Amino acid sequence: MSQFMQTRPIRRAPRVNLRGSLSCSLQLENGRRLIARMHQLSITGGLLELPAYVEERTWVGLTISLGDSLLYPTVEMMFPMRGGVGYLQPFRIARMRETERHQLDREITKLLQQNVNPSSAGHSAGFRPPRFYLET
Repeated sequence: MSQFMQTRPIRRAPRVNLRGSLSCSLQLENGRRLIARMHQLSITGGLLELPAYVEERTWVGLTISLGDSLLYPTVEMMFPMRGGVGYLQPFRIARMRETERHQLDREITKLLQQNVNPSSAGHSAGFRPPRFYLET
């Protein structure tokens, strides 16, 4: 019997906490659109707040307005969790153009650098995060 092993990255992709400050939309297979709030984002996925959940393992088109650009990844929705008003639902980025992936990496890096404060993070004054996390 053969075993299929999935390769996992050594480190998790850095996540930026947006706390619902970023609005995005989902395009479902039937053409219906849902407006969502982004709570977490990384180059591999994130967490959305939705008024109604989307079935687990459904692939949907996501439109993210981040910085000066619009990103259109295809994402796979994961298991939804009941939130205060709606649902919190994680997603995994399934398909994305390489140029969009680099743009997403640049924007996440920029947001993380805004949040880095060497005195409160416990890093020395010489701490410098990588220029782009895809390069690490």
